[in-house]
Amino acid sequence: QVQLMESGGDLVQAGDSLRLSCTASGRTFSNFAMGWFRQDPGSVRIFVAAVSNNGDSTYYADSAKGRFTISRGNTKNTVYLQMNHLKPEDTAVYYCAADPRYGSNWSAGIVDYWGKGTLVTVSA
Repeated sequence: QVQLMESGGDLVQAGDSLRLSCTASGRTFSNFAMGWFRQDPGSVRIFVAAVSNNGDSTYYADSAKGRFTISRGNTKNTVYLQMNHLKPEDTAVYYCAADPRYGSNWSAGIVDYWGKGTLVTVSA
């Protein structure tokens, strides 16, 4: 089992930046690809970004490209999502996820482990 704990969600204004963090425990962190999803009220959870287990490869949903950056610190068992130039439409609950695979499973939302989410609210 992998336990994931997100933090960093907040109420910010449009144009602001925010960094989300997710700390993992329970299994060897470097064995897992890590990523982020978001979920709007009444909607499904959708893919935002993923990073490979050693951090040398990343990929993003089109909506996140150019504004969001995913990174990881394997010595700290933590994955980050740096979000810049935030927009009101970025408002959502953001979920951290972990999976041993790094591929199309991420954009399909097929991952083994989920955190409980952290709320990001962007006001206009």
